[in-house]
Amino acid sequence: MEKLKMQTANVVDENIKRIGELFPNCLTERLDENGRPEVAIDFDQLRQELSKDIVEGPEERYQFTWPDKRNAIRLANAPTTDTLRPCREESVDFDNTQNLYIEGDNLEVLKLLRENYLGKVKMIYIDPPYNTGNDFVYNDEFNQEKQKYIHNSSGQYDEEGNRLVANTESNGRFHTDWLNMIYPRLKVAKDLLSEDGVIFISMDENEIDNLEKVCNEIYGEHNLVGKVIWERAFAPKNDAKYFSDSHDYVIVYARNINAFSIGLLPRTDEANARYKNPDNDPKGPWTPDNMTVKTYSAAYDYEITTPNGTIMSPPNGRCWFTSKERMNKLIEEGRVWFGEDGGNMPRLKRYLADVQQGMTPITIWKNTEVGHNQEGRQELKLLFDGKGFFDGPKPLRLLSRIIRIANVPNDSIILDFFSGSATTAHAVMQLNAEDGGNRKFIMVQLPESTDEKSEAFKAGYKNICEIGKERIRRAGKKILEEQKIKIDASRETLDFSGDSNLGSKVSGLKPVDVGFRVLKLDSSNMQDVYYSPEEFNENLLFEDNIKLDRTDEDLLFQAMIELGIELSAKIECLEFSRETLDFSDETTAGKGLTSNASKLKPKIKVWNVAEGYLMACFDNDVNETAIKAIAKQHPYYFVLRDASLATDQVADNFEQIWEEYSKDTIRKIL
Repeated sequence: MEKLKMQTANVVDENIKRIGELFPNCLTERLDENGRPEVAIDFDQLRQELSKDIVEGPEERYQFTWPDKRNAIRLANAPTTDTLRPCREESVDFDNTQNLYIEGDNLEVLKLLRENYLGKVKMIYIDPPYNTGNDFVYNDEFNQEKQKYIHNSSGQYDEEGNRLVANTESNGRFHTDWLNMIYPRLKVAKDLLSEDGVIFISMDENEIDNLEKVCNEIYGEHNLVGKVIWERAFAPKNDAKYFSDSHDYVIVYARNINAFSIGLLPRTDEANARYKNPDNDPKGPWTPDNMTVKTYSAAYDYEITTPNGTIMSPPNGRCWFTSKERMNKLIEEGRVWFGEDGGNMPRLKRYLADVQQGMTPITIWKNTEVGHNQEGRQELKLLFDGKGFFDGPKPLRLLSRIIRIANVPNDSIILDFFSGSATTAHAVMQLNAEDGGNRKFIMVQLPESTDEKSEAFKAGYKNICEIGKERIRRAGKKILEEQKIKIDASRETLDFSGDSNLGSKVSGLKPVDVGFRVLKLDSSNMQDVYYSPEEFNENLLFEDNIKLDRTDEDLLFQAMIELGIELSAKIECLEFSRETLDFSDETTAGKGLTSNASKLKPKIKVWNVAEGYLMACFDNDVNETAIKAIAKQHPYYFVLRDASLATDQVADNFEQIWEEYSKDTIRKIL
């Protein structure tokens, strides 16, 4: 039996273990801050292992650094004891959706997601603060008291008003503060990407150079896919002091450039129009191509007789691109064009039928192709009855192109941890509606307070998350309406304001998943005085240290986080009589209540996650009947509260019961 640790893994400890496996002679010991021995790295010895020469001291070398960079790295590696609490009342289709909307500090959320989505995210898109002098950036240097306040507040400020701080140009740490904010988030995010995954980051001129250096360090310069220029504005600003900025950048890095395959864009009518068929070639339209090359070879320098008898040779210093024998074969097959009179320089026919069914993306994206900021604002206004709550939301066409280029398969996960107005979620649902895909989104956003003078605040949206969630609700409803999904006449009310069960209410073809499960970052479900795994002993097993305001579902999600179970996994809550609890009937096992069991009292509540992968029980007075019945289901994991067992006798027999009925199950104590 094991006790849940209630914190994410310590990345530093994992890295030390990996280094120790490669260089065991580089491991040493030291005392930690509490005077306890711990394993550490002898960095002098490690430098010697990685150097061909004798290491005597630091050497000058190329490096990218700034004040507090070490703290930024430490912050990325530090574990968190936070958890995510489900919020059914703000969700849509909670029990069936595969999408997540998470409220909270994205750094802490990313650390929690690392437990469940390590190497599972195909694409990340973020639109972080551009650092224009007016943007707010995270202030990650705060103590435990401030952190507690942030968990319990719905706004963007701590009690001192500086959780998110305006990074003005007069700030002496203008670039430093931005780098300290972005570095740990990108570092943790890398762990979430799949081997063939890719990250897209929007940025303007202010920090694009620093952003590229940060990404080169975290993702590797060799994994740079490209840097796109997006024409975000369609008209110049005549009041600009120097140049009117009309573009932003989208920088793209692969997790592993050798595993990533870029998605091709649909061929345009303009591209296809370049192919003609002036000679009525039965192979179809074609376009002429040069048949000479610069790399000279005497064997490829020969004369060609055209159909009208003209003798042709390659230009001086050049030669034909192929041998004389192959050239004659191409001419015989009608693949060479000599002009309408048959006497021009030969040109190779490139047939439309032979080109790849898609176009390689280029690095300049016109707003006529992918939209502009005003288009993004208009899209939002259309959903919110003509009211625009964001100044520059990204247009759907831009996100749609990004998803296509990322080559996201239909069942993949897309993450945006600066969600803002939730354009990414909207684009994912829209693309799924267009091609029948089942892509899933995870949106993360701090509940930044809206300005009391803003249109959003006056409309009742007290923070950005409220706008983002409402946008997904409205966009989802619009998408279903556009699909003309028929609603069963007996279930006419489809309520998007809360926990609508779309899966059971929509008839006909399976609709696009337009639901989302809302989770909110909070402090641990455990009391402030909590025993670490190192301090755990038998005498503490039955101490119930769970906070009074936490629900069983709160405990379930914290267990799912620690056990690495996806947070969108199917969840069933089963209720049975303690005396007649029986899962043996295969027709009802793991599927819900029997007709009679639901009427018997007292009941015990058993949570079934991912069809029996995890089963959990947090009730009190759990007897041997219940333990045996659950054990017979052979869940991979079983979790219960340390105070759940009914009597000392049940506790004494617990291990024996599990050994008898489900010896392979991993038991966890909460």
